Amino acid sequence: MATGDTAGAQPANTQLRVGRLVKAHGLKGAFKLELYTDDPDGRFVAGSSFTLQVPESSPWHGRELTVREFRWMNSHPVVFFEGVDDRNAAEALVKAILWIDQDTEAAPAEEDAWYDHQLVGLDVVRDGAVIGRVARVDHFPAQDLLIVRPSGEDREVLVPFVSAIVPEVDIAGGRVVVTPPAGLFEELPAEADDEPEPADADSAASEPIAAEADSDTRED
Repeated sequence: MATGDTAGAQPANTQLRVGRLVKAHGLKGAFKLELYTDDPDGRFVAGSSFTLQVPESSPWHGRELTVREFRWMNSHPVVFFEGVDDRNAAEALVKAILWIDQDTEAAPAEEDAWYDHQLVGLDVVRDGAVIGRVARVDHFPAQDLLIVRPSGEDREVLVPFVSAIVPEVDIAGGRVVVTPPAGLFEELPAEADDEPEPADADSAASEPIAAEADSDTRED
């Protein structure tokens, strides 16, 4: 299982991404959050500070945000920050990504749990051969997905991060072992029964005559 915090585009092993400001909410500077952490209530406590990833042209570049209040509204996480007091100020920060120093993050509580940055870059091995590399990890309510870039190909394969398909994660060895179902990494060959049969000109030409003969026979 992958935990939500991830290093993303920041330097590996230095910072972890914990959220993204999706849109302004209301008129008092609140934001709806996209979460990249498994413990949002613990992460976004009042007083917590985050490094901002914003364009260099933004007046917020190089600054931090400090949580004023975090709450759930209709199952959606909503956060207020110090110094962001109205919707106009919030709109200027939409799409910003929030980061924390990795040193402040405790190790995953579960035995079979890894941070995203530990998985990104690992070789993907099937039947003893390297077939690609983990490009990123996507998180969805139903399950996590390893996004794999096959070796020598300019495409991505979405691999469900479940033990039946990813039975082994070897961080020290720099690899994940996969046992994918047929067709996940390659197209299945067409079945013989699926191929259209070639048209037979002679039989096609004789079919109307046969039909007329059958009709005449039935009338008798």
